[in-house]
Amino acid sequence: MHPFRRASSLHADELAKTIDHTLLRPDASLRDVEKLCKEACEYHFAAVCVFPHWVKYAKEQVAGCDVKVCAVVSFPYGSDGLRAKIAAAEDAVERGAGEIDVVVNLPALLSGDYVWVRDELATVVRAVRVTAVNSGTGMVIIKAIIETCYLNTKLKKLACKIVETAGVDFVKTSTGCGPHGATLHDVELLRETLSERVAVKASGGIRTYDEVQRFINAGAARIGTSAGTDIMRGFLAHRAVS
Repeated sequence: MHPFRRASSLHADELAKTIDHTLLRPDASLRDVEKLCKEACEYHFAAVCVFPHWVKYAKEQVAGCDVKVCAVVSFPYGSDGLRAKIAAAEDAVERGAGEIDVVVNLPALLSGDYVWVRDELATVVRAVRVTAVNSGTGMVIIKAIIETCYLNTKLKKLACKIVETAGVDFVKTSTGCGPHGATLHDVELLRETLSERVAVKASGGIRTYDEVQRFINAGAARIGTSAGTDIMRGFLAHRAVS
């Protein structure tokens, strides 16, 4: 269940737990990942979101902190083969990922092969659940990225139904690699279409506290951003003068 709550009523620690502090630049180095993790621990963000290559290192860096490691799978187009997706997701969980952000099969979705999209995603979800149990990881949150910038309204609604049926915990708007990222309209649309069991993550181009406020008020339960520290500073500055 994901009850609606206005951003203005959140405390600093509650706002921080809406943020996935993200580093998905192709030129990101080990030092960049270390900095990301230190910032996440300082502000107590929900998670650090990184490429699979960095999962084990990030897990070591956030040890002892209340911060999870989130790995992206089949990023950014969702076009890897099913076996590759399963292997990547299982490996990420085994190396310490507590959350998985997997891109739906965009080529199949845009081609109208909806059953394939659902069945493929459901198979990845099952693989993550089984691996989490077998490795003693505990519950792993799974977010499906539907890349709203490529979809019309009808297909956005259909994508929500497909991925909810597949058993995910969140629907995420964007990879940040498309023509544009999250919009308030899309977040409102996803929130209206999904059941209360499935939450919405807004991502792509969100960089200020004012923007975060608007997305949370539109129905987002999680925000994906590389500007987490700036957002928290903006929040604290806003509280200082209010």
